[in-house]
Order: sequence, then C-alpha cells, then structure tokens
Amino acid sequence: MYVAKVPNRNSPPAILLRESYRDGKKVKTRTLANLSSWPEEKIEALRAVLKGEWQAPGHSAFEIERSLGHGHVAATLGTLRATGLEGIVGSKRSRERDLVVAMVVSRIVDPASKLATVRCLREQTATSTLGEVLGVGQADEKELYGALDWLVKRQARIERALARTHLREGVLVLYDLTSTYFEGRSCPLARFGHSRDGKKDKLQIVFGLLCTVEGIPVAVKVFEGDRGDPATLAQEVEKVRGRFGIERIVFVGDRGLITDARIRENLRGVGGLDWISALRASQVRGLVEGGALQLSLFDERDLAEIRSPDYPGERLVVCRNPLLAEERARKREELLAATETQLDKIVRATQRDTRALKGKEKIGMRVGKVLGRFKVGKHFMLTITEESFTYERNTERIGREAALDGVYVIRTSVAEPEILSAEQTVSSYKCLSRVERAFRSLKTVDLSVRPIYHRLPDRVRAHVFLCMLAYYVEWHMRRVLAPLLFDDDDRAVAQAMRDSVVAPARRSPNAQRKAHTKRTDEGLPGHSFQTLLKDLATIVRNRVRFAHGDTVTEMLTRPTALQQRAFDLLGIPLKV
Repeated sequence: MYVAKVPNRNSPPAILLRESYRDGKKVKTRTLANLSSWPEEKIEALRAVLKGEWQAPGHSAFEIERSLGHGHVAATLGTLRATGLEGIVGSKRSRERDLVVAMVVSRIVDPASKLATVRCLREQTATSTLGEVLGVGQADEKELYGALDWLVKRQARIERALARTHLREGVLVLYDLTSTYFEGRSCPLARFGHSRDGKKDKLQIVFGLLCTVEGIPVAVKVFEGDRGDPATLAQEVEKVRGRFGIERIVFVGDRGLITDARIRENLRGVGGLDWISALRASQVRGLVEGGALQLSLFDERDLAEIRSPDYPGERLVVCRNPLLAEERARKREELLAATETQLDKIVRATQRDTRALKGKEKIGMRVGKVLGRFKVGKHFMLTITEESFTYERNTERIGREAALDGVYVIRTSVAEPEILSAEQTVSSYKCLSRVERAFRSLKTVDLSVRPIYHRLPDRVRAHVFLCMLAYYVEWHMRRVLAPLLFDDDDRAVAQAMRDSVVAPARRSPNAQRKAHTKRTDEGLPGHSFQTLLKDLATIVRNRVRFAHGDTVTEMLTRPTALQQRAFDLLGIPLKV
C-alpha cells in the first residue's frame, strides 16, 4: 500500500490510499480509500508508517547533539560592541582583537584563569557559544598570553580613546587606589605592602583607577606593592593633562591620597589644575583648637563654609552627619568594651596564685597584642610593672574625639563658589564611593581580578587592564538593566528625598519596593547582576540532528518574558 497524490484538474489533488496487485502477468492498482479530507500531518504519518519509517511513541525523530549557553554571551558581547569598545581595542578585526574581546566577555560571564578560559572557549570543552561566535574556538593558552602582550602595548592608545569619549575640559576626575594579593614571588611588581584584603602574608600589587564622575573607568595603572598612595598622584596628573590633553581638570581624591605634601609639590600653582579632598581627623581637631571651626555652627545646619590661614587659597566645607556621629560613638564604645574584656584577662593573669604573669616585657607583649587588635590603645592609660598591670580609660581624650564625631571637612582649590558651590563640593567628594564600587566589582563581586598568578610585569598590567575593560562593559550593562536589577533605577527621586547633601544617601521608593517584593515594576523576578547573567545563560543554542538523513540545524531556546525584556532594554539582538 502507498499514499498517492492524484491531480484533479482545477480542484485540489486527491489523496488516495492505494495498493498494487498482480493479475496474471499484469500489475494493477486499486484504490482502497480517499484520504483527501485528512489533515496533512495525518497523511504524512500514514505515509511514514507505510514506508517503515514510523517510530514508537517516546522515540524522537531528532536528537540534540550539543547545547551551549548563549544568552549571557549575546548580552555581554552585544553591549561591548554597542559601546564601541571593540573598535577602540582595534580598529580592524584581527586574531588578537578577537581573543581580547573573548577574554573581556569571559571575565564577565565566567571569570577564571587563562587556562580555564581556554577550556571554556575550545570547541571540545566549550561551556558557551563565545568561542564559536568570535571564531576563537581553537585558541590555546599561548595565544591568549600573546593577545595580552598585544593588548598592553595598546593600553595608552585605548585609554586616550576612552578619555576622548568620556572626559572634557573642566570635568571632574575621580582617582583612588587599591591593592590585591599576588601568588608567587618572581614578579618585580609584587612586594610586601599595606594589604587592603587582609592578606598580610602575601605579596601585593597596587593599582589606581581613573573614573568619570559617573563612575565610568577610563584608565588604570599598576604600581609596585609597596608604593604609597600619594606617590602615585603626580603620574596620574601628568597622564590626564599630558597624554589625554585636558588642561582644565578637577582631581577628586581621598585624604590619604591628596596630602599636604602632594598639594605643595604637585598641585598648587599649576594652571588649570584644581582638586577636591578632605582633612584628616588631626587636622580637623587643629581647626577646632585654633578657633577656625566653631562646633556651634552645627546647631541649626549641617554644612558651612569657612576659611583658615593654615590652608591659604583653599575653601573648607565643614559638615556634620548626626547618623554618622551615632555610628562612630556606638563603634567606639563597642571597641573600648571589647578591649577592656581582653585587658581584664591580663589583669587576672597577673593576680592568679599559680603561674602568674610576671615581667614587664611579657605583660607588655600581651597588652600590645590586644591593643593592636582593636586599635583603640590611644584611649587607655596603662601602668605596667614587673608584677602587675592596671589600666583606665582616658576620658579626656575620648571626650575630645567624641566631640568631633560625624564632623568632616572637605577642602578644595576651586576658588569660585559660582563654579563649584559648597554643596557641589561635598557631593563631588562623595562620588569617590563610585570608585570603591568599581573596586568591589573588580576584586570580589563580579570580575575576580585576584589572585594574580602572572609572573611578567607586563602580563600583570595587561590582566588588570583587561579587568578594567570588563568593568567598563559591566557598568554600561548595569545602567541599562537597572529596571530588572535590585539596583536603584530612580536616582533622581532618591536624590530629591535627601534633606541635604550631608545626609546619608537613601534608596528611592521604587528600589525599596523591589527589595521588599523581589519583583520589578512589570512583575518580573528581581535579580542581582550575576543571577541575571545566570538566568540569561539558560538561553542555549542547540545543534539538532534529525534521525533520518544528515540534516543538521541550530535552534535557540525561546526566551522567557524576563529574558526578552533584558534584551529589549539592552537594545541588541539575541542572535550574534
């Protein structure tokens, strides 16, 4: 039997079930049924049965040969290209540019060592479509290292291009430094220094980040691990004014970076160069004791502008945050109480009947460990003898410090309030928190710049620069995807809710609602940046092979409403 399709003049063809039979030496055909009323899928199913191609229920007519995560790659690579970063890295396509782009995207979607990145790119061990999309599926670790060497040679050119895009004359530039620990001992950059990660037994490197006032990274510089923060300032000023060609600039740095010595030697008297920083606690106390700062200023307001002959040519904006004052008082009291608990143990050790703690040196070592742990030794008066130990709080010193709780002073060389008001000065200094946010993302939350295993100085520089480029892409993704994230996407409202620029920042009602309900305005599930990337990674590209024949095709998972919304916000296609 077979299904025949018989033309029927001007009418639709007739679909007939027929069979062949032999009549003597002749082969004849007879019609068994007219199937013209059957739907097409039913006819095709019968035809498959008659041909012996029917498959039992549960046995698929095709098989999926490979499934690779694609959505997170498409979102990240699409954003990288939309920002123009691919063209900034290299104006013409090359193997090195494709490998650098692959490493930038990989640093966002799956940060790992270069060897692990190779495994994620190679066709045999790929975990996403990144290697296939960029044509680097056969890359090995030597090629990645070669691409790093290629990238570090172009760093100055890339940073100039970013500066042209995001900086202009008279703009504010945020600058801050951090350190991160290093694995190995053969790199000249890795040295023992101040560890901001609490890894005192590890060698360190220091790197400084230049950002726009919005927090967009523009340039990064790697220094030796024992380099002090102020010693890096002159190079960065020269970079902005010389390499970037910006004559009028306002540098914003913290009190540990823009010190009196740096102001005197590198900043003061340079035309077109201004700065914003803050005074140290001892300097603030000096203003109070010298009479330049009257604490009664804060009886009715939390911000005032003063002048002092100790800081000629500078405007000083004094602020007092009551909530910060309460927090500092609480923390001080807790540290004092914790210190006293440990010191009491030492007192009892000197008074016990057996094996009492004796000797100035031994007692002093025990006391030193306690004071070094809690960092409030200046608030205690100690008496150590050969056989005893006593202590008491220095209430006078504690009182002097408590009087300045919540008080801080912003200093600036911008002389004209019309150019930068007192409120704008304070707000500009607080923008340094955006550099700190970049450091958190680079070091812990998203991009995992640490630990560093590279041995050659240029490889270390290239690795840190690569992570900065990844944060550049992430910054743009976060800004656009904010409605789907727990990030505050209504900052204008949040800013308007603050009573003054000194008051603590507040989240907008929309952001608070998202945090409470775990839902967006559209009723979609809320996400962090990392969990959203993991959600997008469930959009996979399947390689499908049909059971009969050699036909192979590729199919993308249909995106959910949330995933489609993410791509709509990014304004990029799912297929790249």
